[in-house]
Amino acid sequence: MAVQTFKIPDSILEGMKYPFCPGCDHGVAIRLVAEVLDELGVREKAITAGSVGCSVCIYNLLNVDTIEAPHGRALAVATGVKRAKPDKFVFTYQGDGDFASIGLGESLHAALRGENISTICINNTTFGMTGGQLGPTTLIGQKTTTSPNGRTADIYGYPIKIAEHVALCGGTAFSARVSLDTVANIRKAKQAIKKAFQMQIEGKGFGFVEILATCPTNWKMSPQEAHERVRGEMAEVFAPGIYKE
Repeated sequence: MAVQTFKIPDSILEGMKYPFCPGCDHGVAIRLVAEVLDELGVREKAITAGSVGCSVCIYNLLNVDTIEAPHGRALAVATGVKRAKPDKFVFTYQGDGDFASIGLGESLHAALRGENISTICINNTTFGMTGGQLGPTTLIGQKTTTSPNGRTADIYGYPIKIAEHVALCGGTAFSARVSLDTVANIRKAKQAIKKAFQMQIEGKGFGFVEILATCPTNWKMSPQEAHERVRGEMAEVFAPGIYKE
């Protein structure tokens, strides 16, 4: 029986300092993206449009060409790149605040146009990098630095269900929501990322994966408690699954 050994993906930049907080799921998500880039053989022609937020660290971690976008404009920048270089593999890696708050117009219209781009969106129900403010996916009752008494629908509205909204766009080829709270779900997340990337390779349109992830620092939880929240409170509101294929 062959023994499998741990290998750093070719799409990961070696020797870089890990930039995320202990227990943060960004590291796992980026590792999955790197593995899929390697397995599909698209690293050499990949270009990512970096967003603003914790996700901005991707250009220090992935061994691919990166262009930095203003806050919320990652998919607008990616659209320009893909139209100028249609032979390139173009993707964005964004947080929920970047994708679904300031960038909601750019995001949904890229899906409506059926841009042949792939997007990974991390949903951790908060603005993590800037101090834990209320974001578009903050749950009802969740306390943040800007909703210290908890989110209420009458004042702040309801959290947006991103994967479902993207699925409603006519140009979307694939939309799914996954999580990283267990090994089994990490494997499912990788399968979804690969499917979204394959949609672009096959020229079928916009591919999207929303990832339920932890933010232990701003949630004021241990990593274990944070993952329990993902598979409990978060999954009850944001049900994992494939919403369009």
